[in-house]
Formats: sequence, structure tokens, C-alpha cells
Amino acid sequence: MFHALGSALHARRRLSLLLALAVAVLAAVLGGSVQTKVTNGLADYDDPTGSHTRARQVIQDATGIDPQQGYALLIRPGTAIDPDAPAPAAVRAGIDLLEDRSEVKRVVDYKSARDPGLVSEDSRSTVVVAAVRPMAEQDTKEAEKELTDAIEADPALRGHAHLGGPTIGMVQVGKVTTTDLALAEGLALPVLLVLLFLVFRGAVAALVPVIGAVFTLLLTMAGLRVATFFGNVSTGALNLAFALALGLAVDFGLLCVSRYRDELAVCGPGPEALRRTLATAGRTVLFSGLTVAAALAALLVFPQPYLRSMGLAGVITSLAAVLFALLGLPALLALLGSRINALAPRRLRRSEQADDPAVGRWRRIALGVMRRPVATALAATALLLLIASPALGIRFTGADASSLPTDISAGKVSAALETDFAQPSTSPLRIVAESRDQAPLASYAREIARVPGVERVAEPVRLDGEHFEIDAVLKGAPLDTAARDAATAVEDLGAPVPVRFTGQTADFLSQLDGIRDRLPRAAGVLALVTLVLLYAFTGSVVLPLKALVMNTLSTGAALGFLVWVFQDGHLGFGAQSGIESTTPLLVFALAFGLSTDYNVFLLGRIKEARATGLDDRAAVAEGLARTGRIVTSAALLFCVAVGALVFSRIVFVKELGLGTAFAVAVDATLVRALLVPALMTLLGKANWWAPGPLRRLHRVLRLDHAEPPAATPTTKTAQDGPYDGPHETAAGAREAAVHRTPETEPAPASGSASP
Repeated sequence: MFHALGSALHARRRLSLLLALAVAVLAAVLGGSVQTKVTNGLADYDDPTGSHTRARQVIQDATGIDPQQGYALLIRPGTAIDPDAPAPAAVRAGIDLLEDRSEVKRVVDYKSARDPGLVSEDSRSTVVVAAVRPMAEQDTKEAEKELTDAIEADPALRGHAHLGGPTIGMVQVGKVTTTDLALAEGLALPVLLVLLFLVFRGAVAALVPVIGAVFTLLLTMAGLRVATFFGNVSTGALNLAFALALGLAVDFGLLCVSRYRDELAVCGPGPEALRRTLATAGRTVLFSGLTVAAALAALLVFPQPYLRSMGLAGVITSLAAVLFALLGLPALLALLGSRINALAPRRLRRSEQADDPAVGRWRRIALGVMRRPVATALAATALLLLIASPALGIRFTGADASSLPTDISAGKVSAALETDFAQPSTSPLRIVAESRDQAPLASYAREIARVPGVERVAEPVRLDGEHFEIDAVLKGAPLDTAARDAATAVEDLGAPVPVRFTGQTADFLSQLDGIRDRLPRAAGVLALVTLVLLYAFTGSVVLPLKALVMNTLSTGAALGFLVWVFQDGHLGFGAQSGIESTTPLLVFALAFGLSTDYNVFLLGRIKEARATGLDDRAAVAEGLARTGRIVTSAALLFCVAVGALVFSRIVFVKELGLGTAFAVAVDATLVRALLVPALMTLLGKANWWAPGPLRRLHRVLRLDHAEPPAATPTTKTAQDGPYDGPHETAAGAREAAVHRTPETEPAPASGSASP
């Protein structure tokens, strides 16, 4: 299949590129409006199947108020606030501003509610709370701008009032995230361009991943725009698409360009070089992209729109990158031919041959590891487990206005509510009781008031003929441990009537429950699809199982690193109350997919080396020698792209960027350079074992037919003496392998699977 594809693309290279350009233009037209269609509200992190959503719906139907949204106006009038005196002019102006808004259903201040909790402990500031009707995404953005402008235009409020609350907080989180992403891209781009030139060893070759990233991103934007017709797509999907498109474009571009240069050195420009490139690197790219897509597809089992959007973006981006690598990139290589090496300094103008110093260095690393495989495997595993150990104490928190810096108005309001006020009733635990009679609820409310961590409880209020609402003010910030423990204790109380819970604390607990309930299903999907794809690629059942273990070790190390840095407060980062609850899932899925991606690169070259007649140890050395520079270079470029997110002002964006970059770096170095060759040396031929029925299935499905079959041994093996690489015979062995037919392939040794 890949040979035929290579011939067709070479023969019609100009037409193929014109078609690719047309597809890119259409995708740009379709996806150009996606930025205005994505969402960034609290509902993106919500579990729509949870009982808390039913509680919110009851309140909304009865009152017209959306309990998940609202405004909080922090006012510092400049004088001490006396609850018994008339409200200062700034407070009165703030109340009037909110009451005049059409979306506001109710305004609560310290005088109207007779609530001293709405005045700061030093009596220098107060908070005015506004409940609002349900608002669409665009409406919240417009409201934030209008309120901000109105505060600046009013002399009584300018410099005295700061706008916050859940609705404003999420709007400003979106604005800051977008701004910071643009800054991160600006910082990373010059570094990436220099690294691309050095890694691809020439200006022309360095443009290949840039073209691939643009094409991939355009297709992804179009795919996400189509998805917005069927449901919410979170704005986080765009951020992931950018980083992943660049990362996969570099991965696939580096693999294919490197192999194409290799084949140019063997047979010169022409269709044969492209056929060989697609038959080897093309097959690897196909399986690699599918494994990345499978890892991110596991996020689709979660109910939260944010996680589902990230999973969808990951799948679309991976498939788009594969599409370009198998159709657009080969046509581009065919058109360029030997010009792929143009505009390269003489020092960099070297192909991936045996005389390349990088190949020699990686071969020496592999041989050094294989001389002491037990010690290396134990040391690498122990180090990974040590790095992962802080993850045992991981705590979780959510994404809200508290994530914002205090120079942003919603962040300032959130910080002030936590430090300056005793227990303001701005985000109570709302209990919706299904009852026609208020009588049994009075004693239930008294029981709630006795729960540790509950500061005060309001009287039951009738919502409709079937429901009452009881509000409980909890100790601490809504997402802090104290508030969550108190909410859990309240939920565990025996209620005299059916009850449901909502409010910021209850919603977050429901989010955690939804993630926890679906985590085994996501892990099962991830493991099953990865095992099937790696079995199809290798014909082995041992290698896929080993890949699962190693990927789990590297991603576990990344989670431990996140806890150590952010939760415990190291490397200059302030200690946080916990890790944002969706970040570990995203880091795990991204790191797992990219780890499998790099593993496929390495296993592909090891299989090719075995097909040329090298024994297992020599094949491992050859595979690592040929892919070491590719994997580490691709990882470095991806780490720069995603690691730039650490410059964001939003903590959970920092967590995602640094955690993913660390996982990729660990996998490309510690795991791929040390643990993999050590374990493959220890297992030897057992690496390629599969039960008889699966071996036969692999042959029947002709899953190896797309790669060069085995050739007669022409190179020196480790059994012949110290192995120092293929040297001048490697090209001949590879050429023989490409042209050898399946019928002349030697039968596999008894008890081992076909490679």
C-alpha cells in the first residue's frame, strides 16, 4: 500500500500539492470563525449528568436565577462602613449600577440582607452580590466589558470598585489565557525557528514542519468549527490544538525528512526514495498518529465539556497531522528532491548515515546500557518511582477566579473575599429539598448548622409547590479543603426528604465524582486501544504491555513533579491548595500519547534492523542509534512549544505546560535512552513473543506487508564480535530488505513471533 502511495504521489506531486493547498484554504474559511464559537464558562467544567444540575434547574425554573453565575462588586469607599448609617456614595452607586442591568434578577448588599458578613473585618470594604438570569457566552463577555466601562466612567466608583464573581471570573480567565498564549507563542517562536534550523540541518528542511503545523492547525480549526454545530467546544481545545499540531508536525516531519535523506543517499532522487520513505517512516507515522489519537480519545468518556473538547481536539489534530504526513509531505518531498538539503551550512549537511557523530553517540549509549541492563533498569525505575512519589499526596482544586492574579479585577475580588472578610455568603451551599411541607426541614436545617465547618444556615425558603431551598455558609473559600469537607459532611447527613446540592463547592465535588467514576473506563479504553495498535505494529503482545508500564512510569513521574512544584511550592512557585482537577488527566493523556509516539519510532527501526538480519541486541543498538537524535530533538522542540505556557499568569495553565513538558523530556531521555534498551536486552527474543493464534492473525491480516520484509543477513551481529554499527553494508542490507518478497522471507524461529 505504501509503495503504491509513494509512486502515485511522486507521479502527481504538483497536483497533490495543489489539492492540499485547496483543502487548507477551505479549512481556513470554515474554521476562521471558530474562535467566536468556543465557550469558556463554568458549565465547561460541569458534569451535566450530576444531580447538582437538577438542583440548579429547579432553582432556575422557580426564580429565573442561574445559581452558577453572578456578579460580585468589591467596593472600598475610603471611609469606615457603619452598618447603621446610610450607605456611602460609592456603595449606593454600585448597587444602582447592578440593579439597572437587565440580566440582574436580585441584588444583595449588607444593608438589604442585614448580613455583617458582607462587610470586611476592618470595615473598610464591602461586597455587593448580584444574581443573574442564565446568560450565553457572548452575553457574559459583553456584560463584563460594559460593567468595567461603567465603573471607569462613574467618579464615585472609579478607583473604589472592583468587578468579580463567577461570571466575570470565567470571562477574565478566558481573556488572560488568550493573551498569555499569544505571549507564550511569541516567546517560543524565535527559539523554535532556531532549533528547527539546527535539528533539520537546513533552512529548507526546517520549513517542512512549519508547513505541516499550519496545515494541521487549519484542518483542526475546521473540524472544531463543525463540532460547535453539535455541542459546546471549550476554548481550551484551541490551545491544545496549537501545541499538538506543532509537536506532531515536528515529530512526523523529522522522521520522514530524516528517512528521505537516508534514502536519497542510497538511490538518489526519484520515486524509489519516496516509496522507501513511505514504506518505513510512513507506516511508523500512521501507527504513531493513531496511538496519539487513541490516548486523547480516552478523554471523550468524561462528561465535562472541557475534557471532551480537549479529547476531540487531540483526535482531530492527530489525524490531521497524519493526513499531511502521508499525503502532503511526500508530495512536497518529491517536488524538492535533493533540494531538501538546500540552504544548509556545510557543517550541518550530513544525512543520517553511520558516519554521523550523533548516530555513533547514541549507539555507544545503547551498547553501554546493554552491558549492564539489570543495574540500568533498576536505577531508572527507582528514579522514576522516586519522582512520582509526591503524587501519592495529590489534592485537587478547581478553575475559578482564584486562579487569576490580583492585578485582574476578579482575582482581586476573590483574594479580598478570602483574606479580608469573615464568612461572606457569596457562594453558599444550596440544598434543594423535595417537599411540600416546611415542617420537617426546620430540624434538618438545625442538623446542618451543627456540622463542623458550617458557619450559619438560612431558614428554608419555598421555591415552588414541590421544593424548598436551604442555604448554608461554609467556612473558608468555596474550593478549600475546609469547605469541601463541610459540604461532604452535609451531604452525608440523613435528610428527612429527598435533597440535592448545588453551589460552587457542591458542583466541584460532583465534578470530582464524575471524573472518578469514569476514570476506570477511560483507562480501559486507553489501554485496550494502545495494546491493539502496538500489537498490529509489532506483532508482539509483550512490547505493548511493556509500553503501558513504561508510559505509566513516565506520566506518574510527571504527576509527582507537578505536586512537588505547585502543591508543595518549589522551583520558585508558590504553594497551591491543590492541582486543578482536569490537569492530571490532560497531562496523562498527552504524555501517554507522545510516549507511545516515540516508542513507535524506536520499535519501527528495531524491527527494520531485525529484518536485515541483525540479532536482537544489535537491532536494539541500531534502532536507538538511528532514532536517538530524532526522538530527543522532537521532544526538545515540543517541550519548548508547550513549556512556554509556564509564562502564563493562570496557575492551571502553568501546570499543564510544565507537566507535559517534563513528562515528554523524561520519556525521551530516561525512559527511551535507558529503560527501553535495558528491558529489551533482558527479554531478548521474548520481546517479540505472541500466542500462536495472534501470530497467525497478524500474518493473515498482512499487518507487516507494508514494511520491508526480512533480508539475508549482510551485516555484522553482536554474536560475531563487538558490534560497532552497520557501516558501509547498511545501505545494501536496507536495499535488499526493501526489494525482498514475502515468499522468500525466512520463517520465524520456533516459539517466537514474526517480527
